[in-house]
Amino acid sequence: MSNLLELRDLRKSYGSGEGRVEVLKGITMDVAAGETIALVGASGAGKTTLLHIMGTLDLPSAGTVFFHGEEIFRRSETALATFRNRTIGFIFQFHHLLPEFTALENVMMPGLINRQKRQELEPMADKLLRKVGLGHRLTHRPTELSGGEQQRVAIARALILAPALLLADEPTGNLDRKCSDEIHDLLRQLHEELGLTLIIVTHNERFAASMGKIIQLEDGRIS
Repeated sequence: MSNLLELRDLRKSYGSGEGRVEVLKGITMDVAAGETIALVGASGAGKTTLLHIMGTLDLPSAGTVFFHGEEIFRRSETALATFRNRTIGFIFQFHHLLPEFTALENVMMPGLINRQKRQELEPMADKLLRKVGLGHRLTHRPTELSGGEQQRVAIARALILAPALLLADEPTGNLDRKCSDEIHDLLRQLHEELGLTLIIVTHNERFAASMGKIIQLEDGRIS
């Protein structure tokens, strides 16, 4: 498999002088296309910061990120936003669904932001919601859905533009054991069916063990 992502001596710090905090302290790693990776470690180890830089939501203080061989942070802020929307899917611990819109409309939102036509997006959103087991909830709003159902909508939303990379930050952190297991199984199934490159921050040891690779972070470094 060829590398989708290459991180070289990645560093991230906040503040300056005596108040400077180093979060990442020289991360070097490769992510092959189609790979599944669990990022694990104690709170404060740098997992979420690393995930955000991989997804171009945050800039590194030093080091380089290559995406298919391109040094991605050389792009302008506008070009990065376009790249992020079209190429990377995000699933967060909190669903961030828009309460005034239906499940179908929430799933379509990245495409609408990308200026695609509703009539083109609606069949894809419908198909994805059915794939994640919500064919009977298309017109329901977030307040009418359970926590597990809301997370399934968030997963479908992350997939609407067929991203090359899916990033998830504690995607089941607010769910009970049964819902968590269902979401874990769903993500593994989607990886197999769609050939996704999947990187997940998780404290769930069983879920981490089911990934192709586990990367342990400790105090801003790979241990």
